[in-house]
Amino acid sequence: MTRHTAPSAPGDALSAALAAEYAAIYAYGPIGVRLTDADRRSARAAEAAHRSRRDALVLQLSTGGGQLPADQAGYALPFPVTDRASALRLAVQVEERTAAFWRAVLPVTTGADRTRALNALTDCAVRATRWRNTAGVTPVTVPFPGRPT
Repeated sequence: MTRHTAPSAPGDALSAALAAEYAAIYAYGPIGVRLTDADRRSARAAEAAHRSRRDALVLQLSTGGGQLPADQAGYALPFPVTDRASALRLAVQVEERTAAFWRAVLPVTTGADRTRALNALTDCAVRATRWRNTAGVTPVTVPFPGRPT
């Protein structure tokens, strides 16, 4: 899960957001394994949301002539996920990172693409806030979701 540079074209930005969605989906596997009950259900719901967004982007980019990045067989996680605390910490990072990619889509898009990007950014920010709250992290919100820290 590496940092990115801000793309300058809508297709490039959407392709980068798709790659971030792929990585988010992958990360929720190790996250979910370390959670139980309601937290595990939340992880499944988050993964499903990322899968839905991925599917919509794949369809949009493949029919619109945009560049479709390949999904990787695996992704490097920023740290080992060995318990509930590390799973929750990774969930927060996944949502913050994915939000950053969607935030980068905003200045290079208009219309429906910009609306989709804003909705995705908002969804990620809300999930990150929920994960912070579940983990007992304060503050639970950040002033500018998707901004690199």
